[in-house]
Amino acid sequence: MRLKGRRVLIAGTSTGLGYAVAYFSINEGAEVVLNARSEKKLVEIVKSLGDKASYVVGDVSTPQGARDVVSRAGNITDLVITVGGYLEDTVESPSGLDEMLKNHIKTPLYLVNASLEKLHEGSTIVMVSSTRALYTALPNQLSYAIAKSGLTKAVEILASELLNKGIRVVGVAPSFIMGDFVPGRDWRKMRKLGDAGAPPEDFAQVITWLLSNEAQWVNGVVIPVDGGARLKWV
Repeated sequence: MRLKGRRVLIAGTSTGLGYAVAYFSINEGAEVVLNARSEKKLVEIVKSLGDKASYVVGDVSTPQGARDVVSRAGNITDLVITVGGYLEDTVESPSGLDEMLKNHIKTPLYLVNASLEKLHEGSTIVMVSSTRALYTALPNQLSYAIAKSGLTKAVEILASELLNKGIRVVGVAPSFIMGDFVPGRDWRKMRKLGDAGAPPEDFAQVITWLLSNEAQWVNGVVIPVDGGARLKWV
């Protein structure tokens, strides 16, 4: 039970990665507070997870919205930010720039700022970047790759700022996350090393480990989680 006694706020919970992180965190002994804008989705997820899960509905894309969600979440020991969003655009028509910067840079920073009064020595903040921010980006991923690259640097800067508070800031950089999370399935049969994508479980398990004391010497870095898919890009 690597997360016994922990209470994790998972902001931007989806039916994919966020749901999977909640599931594995509970299996390791944690309580989880899930956040999304859709109450219907949260009710269904929390019902499946049992009494160690609760939820807070709210839009965390503004400073006040983030503060409100964190306040209503109650006491938390850790923060996982799984706010998503993907748009394709190019320099000739950078139509996704504002939305990608909002989702992947502004919103995570608002959440970290709002959570600082509750986090303490031993707490962990986990962010989700992308392998496209670390390695080869595609020509139609201008705003997405730029925003995720900024988030990757933010992990390092925030970790430096929070060293004296004893709060770790880490990230994962998934390849393509395939579909929704389904508890109890054998997800390992759904992919092989080098595949471009993998089910949410593969990425969620790494996040759960990063929250644990086993990873307490991992700080200020973003870990690529891609099964070696990037090796095919060179």
